[in-house]
Amino acid sequence: MAENGEEKLLAVARHIAKTLGHNNNMADDILQIFSNFDGRFSKENLSEKVADADPRACAVLDHSLKSLDLRISHYVSSDRPIWADSADAAAFLDAVDDLIATVSEWNHLASDKAVAACLVRAEDMLQHAMFRLEDEFRSLMERGGESFDLTRPYRNGESTENLPFDSEEEDEEVDEEARNGGGEAEELIPVALPVTDYDIVIDALPSGTINDLHEIAKRMVAGGFGKECSHVYSSCRREFLEESLSRLGLQKLSVEDVHKMPWQELEDEIERWIKASNVSLKILFPSERRLCDRVFFGFSSAADFSFMEVCRGSTIQLLNFADAVAIGSRSPERLFKILDVFETLRDLIPEFESLFCDQYSVSLRNEAITIWKRLGEAIRGIFMELENLIRRDPAKSAVPGGGLHPITRYVMNYLRAACRSRQALEQVFEDYGFPLREYPKLDDRVPPSSSLSVQMDWIMELLESNLEAKSKIYKDPALCYVFLMNNGRYIVQKTKDSELGTLLGDDWIRKHTAKVRQYHVHYQRSSWNKVLGFLKPDSNGSVPPNVAAKSMREKLKSFNMLFGEICRVQSSWFVYDELLREDIRISLEKILLPAYGNFIGRFQSIPELGKHADKHIKYGTEDIEARLNDLFRGSTGSSASRK
Repeated sequence: MAENGEEKLLAVARHIAKTLGHNNNMADDILQIFSNFDGRFSKENLSEKVADADPRACAVLDHSLKSLDLRISHYVSSDRPIWADSADAAAFLDAVDDLIATVSEWNHLASDKAVAACLVRAEDMLQHAMFRLEDEFRSLMERGGESFDLTRPYRNGESTENLPFDSEEEDEEVDEEARNGGGEAEELIPVALPVTDYDIVIDALPSGTINDLHEIAKRMVAGGFGKECSHVYSSCRREFLEESLSRLGLQKLSVEDVHKMPWQELEDEIERWIKASNVSLKILFPSERRLCDRVFFGFSSAADFSFMEVCRGSTIQLLNFADAVAIGSRSPERLFKILDVFETLRDLIPEFESLFCDQYSVSLRNEAITIWKRLGEAIRGIFMELENLIRRDPAKSAVPGGGLHPITRYVMNYLRAACRSRQALEQVFEDYGFPLREYPKLDDRVPPSSSLSVQMDWIMELLESNLEAKSKIYKDPALCYVFLMNNGRYIVQKTKDSELGTLLGDDWIRKHTAKVRQYHVHYQRSSWNKVLGFLKPDSNGSVPPNVAAKSMREKLKSFNMLFGEICRVQSSWFVYDELLREDIRISLEKILLPAYGNFIGRFQSIPELGKHADKHIKYGTEDIEARLNDLFRGSTGSSASRK
């Protein structure tokens, strides 16, 4: 009797635990409380007593499964979509809930052969139910997507006017239809505006459909089919993303495709990539994250896995293109588009970090950061190639008239344009720039403000050295200095009032302005000192009048010849800058006109010369001014550009 009494007591304990516990863990907790109260309620004692299930209980289980089979098989075998009727959907979900609960309730008795046999049947029923739920899930997603215009973004469920997914080709087709079809077609044409507001959420599925999907996902996860649910979900949504990128004009290109593409085509592809990347990271992916979280609400792991599966392919497509650009040619003309890619990816890193932060997608975030840094390395490599281009630029022939050299225009306009992206370049050179010791000619200067300023200073040093070597081509020293004046003036002008000037600093600008003045001085000395020498009075005052007259006559004759020759030659030379040309003219007038006026005065004061002065004086003061005004306007250099 005592044994029977103890068995009844343990049975009551099991019944209480089973009744109060909503799941196995709760039941175990309740039994643990009983065990603490009385050692007879230990898990060991209880497990010994449940080795064999009550035959009557097995009959109850069998009856429940038969009932559930009737309820579930009706829907599983139906050709009609279950979710076409909300009452059918609710009834089917209730039956699935009961089946899942029954399997969970009886699992602890699986060691009993009769119960195990029933559970095999139950698992088979559950599997068929899950397969049908999977079909319904897929069907809901497809039908829900069809009911929305996926090419139009929605903010809070309301349609907006921006159409970031419409391709230019489709716009042209619609325009053509409108032209051919009359007034009614015009009303159907949407106005495509540039996407400037990325605070947009796309609800690609109706709210009711999302709720239905969540209810199905909840049962599939509970039934152990969470991954299958995620795969169905991700396959449907992945198609939407791929279609969206296609509508944005982005092609699926391999690294080889990108590297073989003509530069003009690649520039266009980069523009499309920038648009697609911004729309993807700021609109499409956040919207997918939001949709995942709603469908898989309460199941964070399933939501994270599904989001990764949806976005991985499109993200890799975007990143692979950026990587192909980064490891491609480092020709200097590619800098500006690569900077665009670098800046776009840099600005999107916060989006990568916020969207791809879970265990499944963190590798995508890390890959984005790696490729962004690789783009920085590519930019640094392009500047190294620019340095090599300057070094290698040969002094094949002299620029006619000592005008601007193409390398000067190219480098200065290149650097000015590059410095418009100063923030990005400073970021690149802070990370990848070489230390100052790598620039031997700069190591004794004022400490630079940044690695970028060192880089710019070094390129300017290379350019100046190159121009100095090119100036040696000119046999006439005066023309050599005109060449250096022209190019030095251009360099200073392009540096002033620009980000390049800010980087190089005021001291650099003052120093190079002084250099141009020094070239001017050297020009005057090499070209006009001999002319001025003819106008100087004789140092020996005791020279006989006839000798002095002869000397004055010879000097004036030599002046006339040399002045005329210099003006003839230098009128074919070219100074591109009007202010510089005016400065040269004024400086020559200041030294030449007074000396010439004094010389003519002395010449006319000699009696035997003054009588016949008109025979010897070829140039009046106005003639000198006119000839000086014609200098440096030569036809050979007049085509040089100031740009």
